[in-house]
Amino acid sequence: MRFTLCLVGTSIAASPALAGDLAVKVDIPQLRVAEYHRPYVALWIEDAKGNTVANLANWYQIRRGREDGTKWLPDLRTWWRHSGRSLKLPVDGVSGPTRAPGSHVLRFTEGSRALPKLAPGNYTLMVEAAREVGGRELVSIPFRWGAAGSRSASGSSELGTVTLQIKP
Repeated sequence: MRFTLCLVGTSIAASPALAGDLAVKVDIPQLRVAEYHRPYVALWIEDAKGNTVANLANWYQIRRGREDGTKWLPDLRTWWRHSGRSLKLPVDGVSGPTRAPGSHVLRFTEGSRALPKLAPGNYTLMVEAAREVGGRELVSIPFRWGAAGSRSASGSSELGTVTLQIKP
């Protein structure tokens, strides 16, 4: 049997998407230096007032030998001041090991552990990198949550191009 549902004189309002997707591509450049160390990197989202609303990722030396990599996390100065020092590390689903030079893509779904539900509005993606015997760099990308699109910004030393893609 086959049934057909027909609604006459009824309008159906568009419902908001259940969850948005956010993808971030971070390029870590290959530097030609005498002593190279992989950078510590933090990615987070701030609201229009500069408050941290989500810690997306934090790459650092989790364990190796006797040294605990958390000792050097304050070198990610901006992230550390905004939210890092108040976190109990490692953060499940956020903390991870440092990454080698190259392109790294991270994907987040709204409502997940790393990306909570966000109200539509203006936000800024922040990406900070710091490297032992190297420099520190901060790249920010303003965006509007709820609007699809792609934006990018480039670092000049410790970070290459950072690309943000939003799918509401």
